[in-house]
Amino acid sequence: MYGTREDRYLELVRRFPLRPLRSAADLDAAVAVIDALTDQDDLAPPEQDYLDVLSDLVHAYETVAVPVEPVGDADLLRFLIEQKGITQVEVARQAGIAESTISAVLAGKRKLNRLQIGKLARYFHVEPGVFAFDR
Repeated sequence: MYGTREDRYLELVRRFPLRPLRSAADLDAAVAVIDALTDQDDLAPPEQDYLDVLSDLVHAYETVAVPVEPVGDADLLRFLIEQKGITQVEVARQAGIAESTISAVLAGKRKLNRLQIGKLARYFHVEPGVFAFDR
């Protein structure tokens, strides 16, 4: 289907030019190209360059067109617990936070403090800033 990997960059640009995305259809097409590239086992440097630039264009479009709503402590903590497939008792024990605190946060009766945020961020391997939306 395509020539040598060295020619791949120009072929990719012809197939999907690198220009600002302006619509949901542009976004869908760009994501399809990204998916096809990331499905490959090994990208040549020109292909990786193209992927990097196209990913930046997708990010720029999504930043404006698909705003991310802030998530509260309870929803975020619930999501992280579900994704890890653990119980709140395990989180409390592993993160070094009282189980009653975890329960109160999940019930929406309490917000996390900085120390608790730090412990949870380390435990879940996320940036502490993900917990700071509703401060």
